[in-house]
Amino acid sequence: MAKRYLLLSLFFILSTQIKAQQYGLFNTKTLFDAFENPAQKAFVLDSSRQYASNFLLPYFGLNAANKGDANFGLRSYIHDRSYNTSGIPIGNNARNQGYQGSNIYLFTFRIFKSYKDHQELGFSWQMRSDAYADYTNETLVAFDDYRRFNKSQDSPFNGNGYGQSYHQFSMNYRENVDKQLAFGVKLSLLSGITYNKINITQSDIQFNGNPGANDQLTIGFKGTYQSNFLRAKELDFNTLIPDFKNPGLSVGFGTTYTSKTGFFLMGSVKDLGFIRWNKNSHSIFVPNGEVVVNNLSSGKELQQKFEDQFIDRDEQHAFYTATNAKTDFLISKKFDFYTPNFIISKNLWNKGGDIALVNNFSYDEFSVSLSPIYNLNGFMMLGTQAKYQTPNFEFFLGSDNVLKSAAYNQQPGTTNNSYAGASVYMGVGIKFGYTVEHPQNSSYMPGVGDDADRRGFFSKLFGIFKKK
Repeated sequence: MAKRYLLLSLFFILSTQIKAQQYGLFNTKTLFDAFENPAQKAFVLDSSRQYASNFLLPYFGLNAANKGDANFGLRSYIHDRSYNTSGIPIGNNARNQGYQGSNIYLFTFRIFKSYKDHQELGFSWQMRSDAYADYTNETLVAFDDYRRFNKSQDSPFNGNGYGQSYHQFSMNYRENVDKQLAFGVKLSLLSGITYNKINITQSDIQFNGNPGANDQLTIGFKGTYQSNFLRAKELDFNTLIPDFKNPGLSVGFGTTYTSKTGFFLMGSVKDLGFIRWNKNSHSIFVPNGEVVVNNLSSGKELQQKFEDQFIDRDEQHAFYTATNAKTDFLISKKFDFYTPNFIISKNLWNKGGDIALVNNFSYDEFSVSLSPIYNLNGFMMLGTQAKYQTPNFEFFLGSDNVLKSAAYNQQPGTTNNSYAGASVYMGVGIKFGYTVEHPQNSSYMPGVGDDADRRGFFSKLFGIFKKK
């Protein structure tokens, strides 16, 4: 079990970024769209009700991809739950890249606050994660069957990776500045769940006997490791409960503009923030690690000695990490039942980003979309989505990588230079309360009456620059 955990960790825990963006939901006025893009509307005048929520119903997005020869082992594990590295070539330090991202809205609640300036106020609770790994074939094989090694080798285990997960408690606010321009902001309090980062900068493997026989094997390495936990057994269900022992803050802000010719533009900066991992977190530097194994038939000995090299050098203190901030830009124009959306998304601190063309086709309350997506890490993806949406109900199901998701659990075969991937997202949103009708049609309207002259925050802010 320990060996399986270690191998899978290379893919999923320490697995540049492929984020759960759900591009098919951009510019749809769904709850997801409004919470992810702070300036976007979720309510429609004369149709929507005053409050909106997912009522703890599914609202999530998950993405993962791996590029390299390790795909053989992944498909083998998915197919029959046995990890098999026999088809993975070694000896030339071939590299793999793994990517993972998730965005799960556990709870959302949004209020149509005022008719004037179309003010909306929202609150949400999310769990987010992103991870990356750059590793060699030799790293995978070593912990499965290192008897395959038959010669001394330099840099067989060099690589790096990180994984970060956290809770995000947010407040969203948006309003119209005028009939064409809107602004929004998302302020978040974070609670870190897990963080680990490893970087092996030097490594070698030497035989002190006959390669492939049960003789002495020496592995040398140099690297660093940083984490809020040291052993996997420290993690349990309670780890998922937000306790703010690892607090953080983030901010997002955005704008939308609708031109007189019908073009819609949207831009935003998301998740610009940090997390402080507590004083019991671990920072380890191994300047000249050496592992000597005398029994090549025992994987437990190798695993335990690697672990001891890091534990013996453990130092505990607090440290800070940045959240994976990004910037998004969208331009769109509606043509009857067809709406194309051109999207550029770029990570600010980490490698990676996407360029997407979302082709949305609608008929009454139903719509489908087809989205070719180019990931800047070298992936080509195809997204698809089905959505049913009325002014007071929405349900959607989609994938940013539908072709690879369908092929992910196929029978293992020969390795290739392509990549394996999986992506799925789904959500439900419901509106309730008073209908947000136009004042001429209703005896009640938020923002009409006693507070009709009360301007919104952004209207007051930009009003400073207006001439009286």
